[in-house]
Amino acid sequence: MIPGKGQSPGKNLRLFGSSGIRGVVGQDLTEERCFEVAQAIGTLLPEHATVCVATDTRTSREVLTDAIVAGLRATGIDVTTLGILPTPALAFVTRDMGFDTGIMITASHNPPQFNGIKLFNENCIGYSRAQERAIEKVYCQRKFRNSLPGSLAHSSEAKDRYYRFMHDRFSNGDLNRDFRITVDAGNGAAAGFASELFQQLGLDVLPVNDVPDGTFPQRDPEPREDTLEGTTDFVRQHNADLAVCFDGDADRVVFLDREGFLGFNELIAFISRLAVESSGRKKVATTVETGSLLDMALCDLGVDVVRGRVGDVHVAHLTRQLDAAIGVEPVGVYLMPEIGLYPDSMFATLALLSRIDRVEQIRDFFKDIPRPYFAQSKVPCPDSAKTAVMEEVRRKAPSLGEYQVNTLDGLRFEVDHSWMLIRASGTEPLIRVSAEASSEAATGALLGQGIQLVEKIMAGRVA
Repeated sequence: MIPGKGQSPGKNLRLFGSSGIRGVVGQDLTEERCFEVAQAIGTLLPEHATVCVATDTRTSREVLTDAIVAGLRATGIDVTTLGILPTPALAFVTRDMGFDTGIMITASHNPPQFNGIKLFNENCIGYSRAQERAIEKVYCQRKFRNSLPGSLAHSSEAKDRYYRFMHDRFSNGDLNRDFRITVDAGNGAAAGFASELFQQLGLDVLPVNDVPDGTFPQRDPEPREDTLEGTTDFVRQHNADLAVCFDGDADRVVFLDREGFLGFNELIAFISRLAVESSGRKKVATTVETGSLLDMALCDLGVDVVRGRVGDVHVAHLTRQLDAAIGVEPVGVYLMPEIGLYPDSMFATLALLSRIDRVEQIRDFFKDIPRPYFAQSKVPCPDSAKTAVMEEVRRKAPSLGEYQVNTLDGLRFEVDHSWMLIRASGTEPLIRVSAEASSEAATGALLGQGIQLVEKIMAGRVA
């Protein structure tokens, strides 16, 4: 992450986490730093390259947009601002409108005091790690190009272009229009956007939290079972069939029915199966954080589930490498190669509604599949301490027992049909601990073992 206020960047500074740049506005992410990051981005693009910029609804969006636009123009980049848009729409129009790069100003699911920067190439795939390193190098060396200012324009075409694309894909008879759908935009970038799109496509839509508000007054921008209790009540009160719930920038989506939360691993497994059946491709890309339910749901189709690093950008590049049917993360990220290698929550939702006749089919599918128990927790940890803490976890790993250790992203301890992952978050100041086993007690024991180890290390650092 970007160094704290008053600190200068080191030679090997890492700006990018698992999904772009994130930080608390005014502390980690100041106007000056956004200006300089934009200069670094612009320096690596040809003069008069075209860049589009959009934001989610956060209250810091305008001041950060101004800084980023100024930094890009200072290096001779021609900039077009698009206003508030969901990340899927920004990624789509980057390609559709012929821009060289798309920049999304968002902190996705993070709390409102955070903001960040996501980057997309002209073909709408996220910037690779090699591209991120190049930006970090220019940023640290301060070797910014000085040019005559690039141009500045604003466009209001993006929404209509994205809508037309979706209409072209789903205006046929496949989309089941008999469902009553609750759309919970969480006051984020999908507010007023997703509900209007779904209504135009003929769905019976009941919007909730559908007014753009970057303070996220109704619920946390991260859609989870515990943050969606009010939405579950709304679904029951209004006899809706399904709730579609987005995060702050709508690159994630999770689902509820009248019984409640439909699960993280459950939905990526169900939608992945639909994608495999539709495409005929026999590979699915995901991350080391994904549980084994995905493998179980696809085993009869002969599918190879490949786990890579956490983060939608990593999943996108893995999906392309594998020529996979789909790329998924259990938090509700869906990358559908048939439209592009970017997370598109709205396309995934409409694809789901095009392939089922009843919402009950989702729960029915899992009735005959042995359900492993999955749990996740987190331990607060400053960004500056993450590397040292994870190195200490690595040193103390043998004390945890006879595990096979996967070090692809964090430390994943595997034994028999159980596993536990300890990993520094790439988007928040914390260490995540995940675990899965065949029983709730075994999962709880694994999770507790990981949490205890991290907390002990953190306590030692404080002492």
